[in-house]
Amino acid sequence: MAHAALTAARRWARLPLALRIAVVYLGARVITTAFLVLAADLSTSLSRFGPDPGLADFVLGWDAQWYWLVAVEGYPTTLPVTDAGTVAENAWAFMPVFAYLAQAIGLIFGSWGVGAFLVSFVSGYLACLALHRLLRDRIGSSAASWAVVFFAVGPVAAMFQVGYAESLFLLLLFLALGAVQRRAYAWLYVLIPVMAFTRPGILAFALFLGVHGIARWVQRRRDPLRPADVVHIVAAGTLATVTGFAWQVIAGLVTGDMGAYLQTELAWRRQWVPGGVEAFVPFEGWIQAAHLWFTLWGLPAWAGPVALGLLVVGVALLLLLAPAVRALGADLRLWSASYLLYLLAVFFPQSSTFRLLLPLSPLWGAAAVPRSRGWRIGVVALCVLGQWVWIFSVYALGNTFWQVP
Repeated sequence: MAHAALTAARRWARLPLALRIAVVYLGARVITTAFLVLAADLSTSLSRFGPDPGLADFVLGWDAQWYWLVAVEGYPTTLPVTDAGTVAENAWAFMPVFAYLAQAIGLIFGSWGVGAFLVSFVSGYLACLALHRLLRDRIGSSAASWAVVFFAVGPVAAMFQVGYAESLFLLLLFLALGAVQRRAYAWLYVLIPVMAFTRPGILAFALFLGVHGIARWVQRRRDPLRPADVVHIVAAGTLATVTGFAWQVIAGLVTGDMGAYLQTELAWRRQWVPGGVEAFVPFEGWIQAAHLWFTLWGLPAWAGPVALGLLVVGVALLLLLAPAVRALGADLRLWSASYLLYLLAVFFPQSSTFRLLLPLSPLWGAAAVPRSRGWRIGVVALCVLGQWVWIFSVYALGNTFWQVP
């Protein structure tokens, strides 16, 4: 038996990497599909999806409806308003690349939903390949492969099979991070604009390029900094900043209200904050949420900001000092820090938090560094368990305010 296992392992190792990752990815998608089928079976009349949903209902559920609306109707020229006189939820919160790409592919099959599924599904596989390439030179091919396994079966891996822009954005992000790692900065001029109009997050990449440039300047004796690299870093950072604000300008020009995009985003936050929100204030969302959640949990409201501060310090120390995280290299740690700072500045933590953490997926490499097989299998088991809990909550149930993906 031991000989047979060794032979099978050798045959597996001889397969092309792309094929091995395809087998892992398809196996992960079988697990996700089984969970979605079970969630459909457990769905009741209390669920958003009703008592007898099909897989297509899940593919087109939640935010996928907004992307579909963008594809078929475009963006409103007049902002909808609630009875209270504030801007209501509308399509300006959802960027166009995924919606229109799904529409273009869906034309072949006569269905936007099929196009959306295929974009997410294929982008997820390509993102696995890009993630492996991103990690292998830092932690080795074997550990990178395990990181891909964690990524493919992670708690929110259903995003690879539904009409959300996450898979496509992750693919573009991993390619962009890889270009920075390899100092192939010219690729950023193509990737950054597409990322910027796929989903929010490009301003975090602009911040990352800034700190990356500073780090390269500090380390220029060990890692020579060519004048051409300086030009590329500054130009790409400028491009990321400009495109990061471009959607706000476009929304303002189309609607005649330069605050259209921010007010649209706040329409979702107002549902969570007692008394509503008048204007966007950087970093305010996390303070508001800390008070809200601790109150809902029956804990002192003042303890929320304290816990938030301890969380920020703990994450910072993890990125700075944890050996497994340090093994990923400076660029991936700087990206993780930049994205977390971006989330602190703009996000209101609620039920979508786990999905919003997906751009931190390169950190799966740190979970893969320990070589213990028991550890790695345990991580996979926790990922699969988390995936089921998440799918059950947002698809089988989906009937209360904290069960929104």
